[in-house]
Amino acid sequence: MNQSVDDVSSLPLSSDPKQLKTSVSVPVLQQDETDSDSTFETILGLRRNTGSSTSNLSLSSGMASMSSQVSGSISSIYPADFGDIEVHGSIQFAVNYIQKLGEFHIFVVHCRDLAVVDTKKNRSDPYVKCYLLPDKTKIGKRKTAVKKKSLNPDYNEILRFKILMEVLKTQNLNISVWHNDTFGRNSFLGDVDLDLSEWDFSNTQINEYALKARVSPQASTPTPSQLIDGRGQMRVALRFLLQTCQSQSTSRMETSEVQIWVKDCKNLPPVRGVVIDPFVKCTVLPDTSRKSRQKTRVVKRTANPMFNHTMVYDGFRPEDLREACVEITVWDHDRLNNHYIGGVRLGQGTGKSYGVEVAWMDSTADEANLWQRMLQAEGEWVEDVLPLRMLLMAKSMSK
Repeated sequence: MNQSVDDVSSLPLSSDPKQLKTSVSVPVLQQDETDSDSTFETILGLRRNTGSSTSNLSLSSGMASMSSQVSGSISSIYPADFGDIEVHGSIQFAVNYIQKLGEFHIFVVHCRDLAVVDTKKNRSDPYVKCYLLPDKTKIGKRKTAVKKKSLNPDYNEILRFKILMEVLKTQNLNISVWHNDTFGRNSFLGDVDLDLSEWDFSNTQINEYALKARVSPQASTPTPSQLIDGRGQMRVALRFLLQTCQSQSTSRMETSEVQIWVKDCKNLPPVRGVVIDPFVKCTVLPDTSRKSRQKTRVVKRTANPMFNHTMVYDGFRPEDLREACVEITVWDHDRLNNHYIGGVRLGQGTGKSYGVEVAWMDSTADEANLWQRMLQAEGEWVEDVLPLRMLLMAKSMSK
């Protein structure tokens, strides 16, 4: 079909350490309960903080008594029923960017020859859902109406995203078809992906696309590159300074001060279809108390924020430096709920802290290398650019 939709706006619309808990300090992800094939949103809310900051930590060998029970897990971003339905059929749609509105429109025309979900009644109740990826939050989703008892549904609906063109060109459009089950799990009927970074936006023609199957996420585990790619990078520098203090018993005790200089981030992905307002949060594990948490200021509307913020932690004994892990995470500031972007963990990466197995001592080779370089260069700054990654484990954190 070769119908033009240059003006789609005229078309019909759609609607204290000794008491340490060893759960890993990463945002908990919560499933969106509004529909059964939805994805996850971060729910951790953080308050704004500006300026440089200092924390005094008292890490002791008493840490070895802590429990090794770690709570939290990561779940599938496609929790709906993939089942045994054999995907086939097609979908017809067109896309257009309306400059005067600053909106991206997807004109969903129809689907043809969809798979049968209810074999007894030879029917499906399909609807179409669109995401702009890598954003998979509820705010980034649009859906058509459900068409009852049809394998060849007509929609003629426009799904709209308010988004800047420069942001849109960093996204992938995912259009998927689902069977709506009022009392159970929705069933996947196929999808289509468009790489908008390569899309010719002068092309406003309606075209037919074959629906493709997706492998159930339970059948495979994400690779490290899949967890890292697209989350941007952080430039960070570290150093530690030895300090000698005199105790009341006149004995000398050496402690260390660790300085973490968060310089900038590059190529942070948009969230909710718009340029983000990023800030950085830092904590030194295993201390998850408030005194361990420090934050940078929020930098407005940029994927390449310059922070130049130094966080200082003192009270380390030399041996503590080999047991601790600096967790640095990047967030998009939101008035209601801040959105997690990615993070790094700087430590030995041995999987253990004070002899106890902990999931957060999971530094990558590059992250562990930077920490090791710091330990070998007393008083000197060491620096690296590290890729941000999804930190798999999750815990509930106090606000």
